Amino acid sequence: MEIRLSDQEWRLVRPHLSEAPRPRTKRGRPRANSRRVLEGVLWILVTGARWCDLPRIYPARSTCHKYFQQWAWDGSLNRVRRALIMKLHRAHRLNWSEGFVDGSFVPAKKGARTWRSGRRAGAAAA
Repeated sequence: MEIRLSDQEWRLVRPHLSEAPRPRTKRGRPRANSRRVLEGVLWILVTGARWCDLPRIYPARSTCHKYFQQWAWDGSLNRVRRALIMKLHRAHRLNWSEGFVDGSFVPAKKGARTWRSGRRAGAAAA
């Protein structure tokens, strides 16, 4: 399965993505194609596969992961999500009465330190 963004999809998403991290020098490899990187990231998200399983048709997994982290950190992915939601909303393609809030949580690993009253468990009282 290969993920390809249409030109229309790319035009909608592109303005919301930040530029790739700049290299320290002008030497080295040229920047990866952001469109192909996003397609690689989407492949990982859709399939649930590990980064090491990213097919060779996409840029290097380290490149895709680096861009993914940058876009998550700087809010680019949230801007893309909001733009897609607003496009669907304006087209009357969303039924807001079917929305829900997920109240799940992830417990700490066995043996992990826990927090109580703002202090680490087992920390000496001052």
